Amino acid sequence: MQKTAYYRLENETQREFSAGIKEICQEGLVLEIGYLKEYVIYLNCCRNGALSEEQERSDVSDLVYDQVLEYLNGKRRIFDFPYQMIGSEFQKRVWQKLCEIPYGETRTYKEIAEALGKPSAGRAVGMACSKNPIWIAVPCHRVIGADGSLTGYAGGIDMKRALLQLEQETAAYK
Repeated sequence: MQKTAYYRLENETQREFSAGIKEICQEGLVLEIGYLKEYVIYLNCCRNGALSEEQERSDVSDLVYDQVLEYLNGKRRIFDFPYQMIGSEFQKRVWQKLCEIPYGETRTYKEIAEALGKPSAGRAVGMACSKNPIWIAVPCHRVIGADGSLTGYAGGIDMKRALLQLEQETAAYK
């Protein structure tokens, strides 16, 4: 049976160079973690979200929360909490390619499509990114437009910009 846990991210980021993340987190960000007994099935971030009374935290949801905080504080580059991606075969292939984008780097939708052997599937890659159920850990924020512009992101363009800035700044320190 699916369970959901909620964690407030407000005032949780401490690193000096994560000002963009601090600003966004101060807007009342709530991390929503959907999970089954031993693995996560979705990870979402909501602005001005209310913590639901109907929730059940667990070891796995606490692990995800801790790892997301470490990431937002510039102390984590790779996530190792257990998760299961639910989607079409094409979506799963796209999400796997997203996980191959190195921390602090970006790729275009077209580059992802080409890496999948489907050079004309840039829009389909964008649609798969929009359906990504595991926010941050499967880094769709690292995918940009062909002209380098920041395009659609479920968490909003400000969040995408802040995550990319965080990664670019912290990548220089390691």
